[in-house]
Amino acid sequence: MRKIKWGVMGTAYIFERDTARGMELAENCELTAIAGRSVEKAKEFQKRYGFKRAYGNYEELLNDPEVEAVYIPLPNTMHYEWTIRALHHGKHVLCEKPLAPSAEEAKEMFQVAKENNVFLMEAFAYQHSPYIKEIKEVIDSGEIGELRYIEAALITSDYDHSNIRMRKETLGGCMYDLGVYAASFVQRMTGKEPGRIDAVSSFSEEKIDTFTTAVFEYESGMKAHIDCGMVLETEKNCSLDRFQIHGSKGSLVSVDFGFNAPGTLSYRIRTYDGRDELRRVEVPNNYCLEVEQFGRCICGEEAPYVTEKFSTDLADTVDQILNKTGYR
Repeated sequence: MRKIKWGVMGTAYIFERDTARGMELAENCELTAIAGRSVEKAKEFQKRYGFKRAYGNYEELLNDPEVEAVYIPLPNTMHYEWTIRALHHGKHVLCEKPLAPSAEEAKEMFQVAKENNVFLMEAFAYQHSPYIKEIKEVIDSGEIGELRYIEAALITSDYDHSNIRMRKETLGGCMYDLGVYAASFVQRMTGKEPGRIDAVSSFSEEKIDTFTTAVFEYESGMKAHIDCGMVLETEKNCSLDRFQIHGSKGSLVSVDFGFNAPGTLSYRIRTYDGRDELRRVEVPNNYCLEVEQFGRCICGEEAPYVTEKFSTDLADTVDQILNKTGYR
């Protein structure tokens, strides 16, 4: 098995918390280089996770000829710039969600990837979960019939106001940070963009959305509803993750569920003929699955699971929500 030589651009919380462990577990991943805003910080992470090299700025990492693929967990405002730079350096890029501030920029990023014959994929680790894939298979099988209604939510603690999630200049707010989970879940299950979107938000003094709710309407008459918010107890790492899906033959509802949670996750199916069944799925580290899948793409074995169309359609949905709420 060929191991892809990875570089990580940034020492952000998201890398340290989850993705680092996933990259350590990935069989086809070699931790080659890490770059931070200071070489001292980068060296701390080099030692902690076993990277071969550490750099004090991102451009040095991109100039490393051994690095084949780059993971970008930088603040939202930096995704576009550094993804474009990495693509121009001939690096494959796995960029954290949201891929770009707008659909227009997301489309440009994919165009640059094509021009440089490299892969770009938005990092939605939970989309690689066998739990999510099983839910989609149940829907596609027709077990609960034709879709009528879907709702999904991700609501968490808020943060200290020095956190980039809480600042407008770093594209903070719950829609960019959390709502993309709920919206992408609905998009995966329906396989399409909504025809109409209505949305409303509550805003903080810093003019970021702390709670956003949106309603999607589809040509078939189906409806969907998403909620996202940073309103639970401050800095307590609380999270409310949920979904329910209703069809013409029955419903499917989350039980033990977290978007990026590993372990035993459950869902319940109830059908209108009286069946009530609890099903369990064993879920490994989603970040490991994501990194391994992207590695297989680089080796020519697969196409990205989170496709260009998926990411640009989602970016367009987020654009519409933020325009409706007045975030922009």
